[in-house]
Amino acid sequence: MNQLKRKPERDENLAVSRFMDAIQADARITPYHVSLFAAIVHYKQTHGCASRIFAFSYDLMPLAKISSVATYHKCVRDLHDFGYIDYEASFNRFTGSKIILK
Repeated sequence: MNQLKRKPERDENLAVSRFMDAIQADARITPYHVSLFAAIVHYKQTHGCASRIFAFSYDLMPLAKISSVATYHKCVRDLHDFGYIDYEASFNRFTGSKIILK
């Protein structure tokens, strides 16, 4: 059976749409979370990543306008815990952390 492949842009648009729909009822989400999610989507689009990205905090923080490492890690952990992304820290200074949009 021939399956149609979705374009990456459509996947990101769908992820953003689902995220925006979900956060309307989620009082835990702050503008920092929204900004970080948008930065992850932008990074994914500009780097041509397929289903997951490998990114460093110093790549995403300026895009999200987050200057504190503590705030960045709190937001990433929250987005993971709340089920908006899958996040796996690499603990390797040569490999970025793995992030998958849900």
